Amino acid sequence: MFAVIETGGKQYRVEPGMKVKVEKLEGDVGAEVKFDQVLMIADGDKIKLGKPYLAGSAVTATLVAQDRDRKVLIFKKKRRKMYEKKTGHRQYISIVRIEGINA
Repeated sequence: MFAVIETGGKQYRVEPGMKVKVEKLEGDVGAEVKFDQVLMIADGDKIKLGKPYLAGSAVTATLVAQDRDRKVLIFKKKRRKMYEKKTGHRQYISIVRIEGINA
């Protein structure tokens, strides 16, 4: 059984027991999180599709960690002008463990 959820402007395919890195969510480590924007649920041959979301469906998860992602480097250069600029960015993320899918 798996589901497709939407959070932070991105879509994730999740299964129970799976750990997923998502955009930062509010809450402390160990808190329960509920994703109610479920796009699809598949259980074997049975598939439920939402238009755009499935009403009454939710995916429950537990916050495992509040962390920062790897550094993304930004390098700008203008040729022949002696211009170079290098900066970096680390996005805040939350790691969640999927506990269950409620269809």
